[in-house]
Amino acid sequence: MKLLFDFLPIILFFVAFKFADANKAAAAAFATSHFGFMVSGGIVGPEEAPVLLATVVVVIATLLQVAWLLARGKKIDMILWVSLALVVIMGGLTIWLHSETFIKWKPTLLYWVMAGALLVAWLGWRKNLIRTLLGEQLTLPEPIWQRLNMAWASFFAAMGALNLWVAYSFATPTWVNFKLFGIMGLLLVFALGQGLYLSRHLRDEPKEEP
Repeated sequence: MKLLFDFLPIILFFVAFKFADANKAAAAAFATSHFGFMVSGGIVGPEEAPVLLATVVVVIATLLQVAWLLARGKKIDMILWVSLALVVIMGGLTIWLHSETFIKWKPTLLYWVMAGALLVAWLGWRKNLIRTLLGEQLTLPEPIWQRLNMAWASFFAAMGALNLWVAYSFATPTWVNFKLFGIMGLLLVFALGQGLYLSRHLRDEPKEEP
């Protein structure tokens, strides 16, 4: 359920884009009528309407996501705050400037921020953020924690670069497909691979004497 909640803005972005892309003329008219005040020049063209509407949807969805957690008194992870800031800034630039480039950069910036945080925390303060997150659930030798930290940092850095390659090498609909299915699939495969690797190094908890 948490995974679905985390991916909900991306799913809604995908649905909004696909629906608008299949009805470009109607999407352009709708976007101009309802969101023209947010766009430079006040008019949204048929080709840019799908990305613009999908961007509006993802901004609203992320804002509601944070508001929902706050209303329930839940702790909001720092990465969600970063994601919110990036989607508002990059999404706002996409909407105002009629340019899909900014929203395409958002996943890359998010992944590079995550990779940078893992590396800076370790290199600067010898703080292993992966161990901080998972240390209560897993008991691992220290070298394995270090490898795990570097593996996730490398993965996030590579994902950021891959997102840019797809964004600039293929048409926008292909990038939208990759944003949902490609990213989700790669995250799942990488997490499963990490799980298999860690299963060989998990320490058994000492049994209490009766």
